[in-house]
Amino acid sequence: MATKSHTEAPSGAKPAFPPFAKETFASQLVWLAITFVALYLLISRIAVPRIGGIIDERAKRIEGDFAAAQQMKDESEAALAAYEKSLADARNRAQAIGAEVRDKLNAEADVNRKATEAKLNAQLADAEKQITATKSAAMANVRGIAVDAAAAIVERLTGTAPSAPAVAAAVDDALKA
Repeated sequence: MATKSHTEAPSGAKPAFPPFAKETFASQLVWLAITFVALYLLISRIAVPRIGGIIDERAKRIEGDFAAAQQMKDESEAALAAYEKSLADARNRAQAIGAEVRDKLNAEADVNRKATEAKLNAQLADAEKQITATKSAAMANVRGIAVDAAAAIVERLTGTAPSAPAVAAAVDDALKA
């Protein structure tokens, strides 16, 4: 004999799906209404205010973070402007110091150049005096050498020695020309 399952109806037909059973439909609607009202009250009185509070708190925190970020941005821009100003001031001071040092070195170089030029001009004047003295001495020796050479040449060509005053007069005439 086959045993009956607990899902079979006494007549052997399958029983109806419990939520659709006509006998339990009214009680199910009552329990649905009670459960719905209970869940609605629970959500509206407890969950929604908590969620709203969390959303408000989060919005305030985000707003505070934006304000802090803006403040930090303003401070960093002010610090950057101060840095750029001090950098520009430092550049200007460096250029002023460089120009001052350049002018000072140029002045020192001019003084040194003028002193060196004066020293070289003095040495040049001394050298010109020495050249003039040497030239005068050499010219004096040239006349004597020219007189001796002319006398030697005439004697060799003619075989007789010319007189010294005649040779000296001839050399003087040749040097003047």
